[in-house]
Amino acid sequence: MTVECKKKCIGKLGFAIDRGGTFTDVICCYPSGKIEKLKLLSEDPTKYKSAPTEGIRRFLQKFTEKNIPIEEPLPTENIEWIRMGTTVATNALLERKGQKCALLVSKGFKDILHIGNQTRPNLFDLNIIKPEVPCNKVVEVNERILLPIDSVYKDVEYKIDGLYGSCGHLDGLIIESSIETSNVEEQIKLLKEEGYTSLAVSFLNSYAYPGHERHAEAEAYRAGFEHVSVSHKVSNMAKFVPRTFTTVTDAYLTPIVKEYIESFKKNFIDNLRGVNLEFMRSDGGLCAINDFIGCRAILSGPAGGVVGVSITAYNEKTKQPVIGFDMGGTSTDVSRYAGEFEHTLETQTAGVTIQVPQMDIHTVAAGGGSRLFFRDGRFIVGPESAGSDPGPVCYRKKGYLTITDANVVLKKIIPERFPKIFGPNGDEPLDYEASYNEFEKLTKTINSYLTDMGQPSLSIENVAEGFVNVANETMSRPIRTLTEGKGYNTAAHELCSFGGAGGQHCCAVAEKLGITKIKISPHCGLLSAYGIGAADTVTDTIWPYNDDLLIGERKRQFLTKKIISMMKETKDNLLNNGFKNLDVHHKVEFYLRYHKTDSTIPIVVDIAKTDVNGILKLEELERAKEAFEMLHKKQFGFVHCDRKVIVKDIRVIASAKRFSYPKIERTNNNSSTNNYEYEEIVKCFFNGKWMETKCLLLEKLTTGKVIDGPALILDADSTVVVDPNCKGTITYDGSIEIDVQDRGLKNIGVNLNPIHLSIFSHRLMSIAEQMGKVLERTAISTNIKERLDFSCALFGPDGDLIANAPHIPVHLGGMQTAVKYLIKLKGPGGIKPGEAVLSNHPKEGGSHLPDLTVITPIYISNQEIPDFYVANRGHHSDIGGLVPGSMPPNSTTIFEEGAVFKNAFTIVENGIFLESKVIEALNEPAKQPGCTGTRQLGDNLADLKAQIAANQKGISLLTDLTNEYGLDVVKAYMKHITENAEKCVRDYFKSLPNSTIKSKDMMDDGTVINLSIQIDKNNGKAIFDFTGTGPQSKYNLNAPEGVVKAAIIYCIRCLVGRDIPLNQGCLNPIEITIPPGTILTPSDDAAVVGGKAVVGGNVLTSQRICDVILSAFDACAASHGCMNNITFGNKYMGGYYETIGGGSGAGDTFAGQSAVHTHMTNTRITDPEIVEARYPVIVREFCIRKDSGGKGKHDGGNGIIRRLQFRAPMTLSVLTERRTTRPFGLCGGKPGKCGVNSIISLNGEKKNIGGKSTIEVSAGEMLEIKTPGGGGYGVPTI
Repeated sequence: MTVECKKKCIGKLGFAIDRGGTFTDVICCYPSGKIEKLKLLSEDPTKYKSAPTEGIRRFLQKFTEKNIPIEEPLPTENIEWIRMGTTVATNALLERKGQKCALLVSKGFKDILHIGNQTRPNLFDLNIIKPEVPCNKVVEVNERILLPIDSVYKDVEYKIDGLYGSCGHLDGLIIESSIETSNVEEQIKLLKEEGYTSLAVSFLNSYAYPGHERHAEAEAYRAGFEHVSVSHKVSNMAKFVPRTFTTVTDAYLTPIVKEYIESFKKNFIDNLRGVNLEFMRSDGGLCAINDFIGCRAILSGPAGGVVGVSITAYNEKTKQPVIGFDMGGTSTDVSRYAGEFEHTLETQTAGVTIQVPQMDIHTVAAGGGSRLFFRDGRFIVGPESAGSDPGPVCYRKKGYLTITDANVVLKKIIPERFPKIFGPNGDEPLDYEASYNEFEKLTKTINSYLTDMGQPSLSIENVAEGFVNVANETMSRPIRTLTEGKGYNTAAHELCSFGGAGGQHCCAVAEKLGITKIKISPHCGLLSAYGIGAADTVTDTIWPYNDDLLIGERKRQFLTKKIISMMKETKDNLLNNGFKNLDVHHKVEFYLRYHKTDSTIPIVVDIAKTDVNGILKLEELERAKEAFEMLHKKQFGFVHCDRKVIVKDIRVIASAKRFSYPKIERTNNNSSTNNYEYEEIVKCFFNGKWMETKCLLLEKLTTGKVIDGPALILDADSTVVVDPNCKGTITYDGSIEIDVQDRGLKNIGVNLNPIHLSIFSHRLMSIAEQMGKVLERTAISTNIKERLDFSCALFGPDGDLIANAPHIPVHLGGMQTAVKYLIKLKGPGGIKPGEAVLSNHPKEGGSHLPDLTVITPIYISNQEIPDFYVANRGHHSDIGGLVPGSMPPNSTTIFEEGAVFKNAFTIVENGIFLESKVIEALNEPAKQPGCTGTRQLGDNLADLKAQIAANQKGISLLTDLTNEYGLDVVKAYMKHITENAEKCVRDYFKSLPNSTIKSKDMMDDGTVINLSIQIDKNNGKAIFDFTGTGPQSKYNLNAPEGVVKAAIIYCIRCLVGRDIPLNQGCLNPIEITIPPGTILTPSDDAAVVGGKAVVGGNVLTSQRICDVILSAFDACAASHGCMNNITFGNKYMGGYYETIGGGSGAGDTFAGQSAVHTHMTNTRITDPEIVEARYPVIVREFCIRKDSGGKGKHDGGNGIIRRLQFRAPMTLSVLTERRTTRPFGLCGGKPGKCGVNSIISLNGEKKNIGGKSTIEVSAGEMLEIKTPGGGGYGVPTI
């Protein structure tokens, strides 16, 4: 839309700018309310230095009718405001080009950034690569604040009265080590002398008491530091690890952001004095330049897109929720808007956890520039991107084959109607021939494979369309996560498509998701910039309250006073930025959670609801509780009537609006456009055939115009593809509304097609992922909800594993064995509709008893025999037995390890949860000498209900899939996926020479694990023979068959080294031989009640099996060899369980990684502040154990040192390995150091308690765990 300004130079212009990675979008707002749009390359150094400045220059030149030379500063008398979103912070983080910075951290936590939550980023990479930490140096400060202990333990705890923290209820905080007695001033001076100018400060529990951080901040500024980020200001919330990451990231990025702002201002006369300059934050609010800091700039541009969705697509009358679908060049961002912006308080960007309020935006590495591959019989899209240079093949820069090239070949992008900005000089059109020729080459490769497989060939267009379909499926997955994963029906949403490539894919994506309405704004090519222009200016503050919601009058008085103070603080910030009192609006959000859970839901509280004394009414808090429970029920499926509601954090948000776009209706005065039909008819490829397609210009389409698909609607900024089964309508504001019609059952046939093989692989894995999301959301225990110690999977009618989400490797084989055992025990139709079974017995596919597996059949074709099964396995923190945590190191029977569920224990019957039956079973261990029933009954029941709900989600989604494609097709592709996995493994064995390879190792008790692998190159098979393995253990190191299979599947996937499906097909080329009576085949000896103990087999022996398998292939040296299990508890708190990482083994081309979980587990460790807040312990140290990795050409990774001091009497158990047998090196590499478990008494005496022990500890005693390092690889160089 163009403005004709009759009086030049009258009034001022406003500019909304989105400075993206590839393009910079500029919207100019004229005094009349009209707008103009401009898109520039973000980097074009031969033409201009700054794309945002160049955009402003061009509009100013047009508005004033005066020539403004590029090299001169721009005049500002005609500029009223500039609002910008920028990728400067994001790019600096991605490329690790931030400001050199240092971190001050509490003593004992110098390696906290490297350890993080101790998980490895890629489950099956033996070469574990952690993201680079954005910090150059870490200095420990001798300071410590302790939280007040729970009243149960106050009789054994010292405390200092009178210290009042920033949290409302923490009035017993303890300054154990004062920073004033430390040498922090000297430490800061040394850092300054070393050249550091930016500093991060993060101390444990500073969210509760920030005094020590304030002291360090003041000292740093006195020493001459230019920038200091302190954690209680940057992210004033509990969780030490994410808060520290956020603080370091802020110190790393804020100087870069400030430098960019200053350089931008220098492009204008008087440095933009008198012009309102604001930047977009990640939470969707604008802020003044002084408030624009690095950690809140990460999603600056994408957040503008969400605002754009809210003002262009959401209908206040119908209130139908909208999904934002922003498809760009390298990735696709998806968001959800239902009348309020949806924020998250914790996300990961570039491998760094950011803990600040941000728009809840999910990103997938699939965009127009995503590269295309054919691997292992499947079509693969991304995650690699061609970028903008060289870009796709059609860009004429010798680039890579991408989705954009596919759309060019399918004629959904018309080069003649695209800007001529390509080629070496930026003046040529898109190159159709180049794209076609590259697809021709790839098609020959694909057809050669298909011929070998006895399958029909594909045309070039079939291949191009196939890749587009796979990309559409890939982009649909985060949308399902954003909706289904939160309890919302995806099909009940509208889709708002924007971004450079969104219009080409939106119809197909909507159809996949069952969405029937698409909204495309006339500003879709620049919607992020458009949203930035209309966003509110926002300031906020967060208070980590951490107290009950329903409180008495005295506490409510204090609460009200604090919130009013926060409101004044935020309001003053806006008043200082030129707003008036009446402009400012407040919103108060209480982040509520149930007691002993971590998931919060924000609830708006009306602070005006006060009594005559000005105190917040109890009735308003009760209303907030009702609102919380209603949302909790909607999102998680249940409420906890017996649990208190806790206010975790209170966020006060002040907002004010400076500018709104006027509502403009299009007029249809031009008779030539009223009769407009189309520009031309072109042929596009849809659904396997060429179809005549109308090509239309958006600017010529009048209000009410209906466009039947197929059609292409072209604009200067975008191309919208209206698919054949869709119908578009032009609305009053120039938007395109597309109605998507369901084409019914997709008749793709049952024969193998590599395109549909890829699509079904995505869909089936997505179902398992959504099951996991439901389980994570609805569970209550720390183990499942926070440590993510669970797995979900789909199984065929015979119990074969078909698809699983990338959860915990040790669960993979065991769940399949459990399902198969159930079918064998009960018969194919033994479990009826409406039933679910609970299992944990090792002879029935269990791993160890706390891992409870819920299995549910799926009946679709009839009510006699299940068509599929779904199952999930979750680690329960306690199910009774000898010790809290149900992982006794000295157990000899499984009943000593807790409750046993066997012989198809029915947990659900006729859709009803059999709670009393489950409770009885969970209390059964109390009948054994020295044992008790479960110590966490409430958590057990809640987690089991969550597991049942997860299976129901799997049933629902798998039923939807059969409704979409037909049952026969789904079953056929499950078979094809299994055969594809089998072929990948056979091809791997065929790549090896005919040989017999061997390896063995010993457990700490001397039991041998012996393996001989016979490779049959010709047939692509292998025999894994464990003959020679030691006898079953009297104690609990016995590993059942399912654990052995899980280890083999995991190792084979690592060795193949590619993203292949993990299912029964991986095991089909493998014959497993295990003599009876060994540690890997424990007997169900009637003389031992219930069978041999197995808890150590799951968490210890499984890791040793992996070491043996991988060393047989010379893949890598031994890793730390166990999960380093710790449990502690007492009658008041129940049990707490954690596993600790160690060093990974080195390989021929890589060094081992330090302080990480390896092989059969990848669970998170609970954050130190959460541990200290919930349990009577102090985390004294959590760092890397230096020099514990074995030396070699490549050194093994180092282990971990973890020290926990107990604040109350406890029963402590450790269950560990590699305490006497060192992790071996390979090919001349040296072994890693053994682990050591010690208790440090009150007088400082240290006592080794051995690898497997249960002891009683007193208040003040300390557990020290030193985990093993990994083995080295190759002869060390001198």
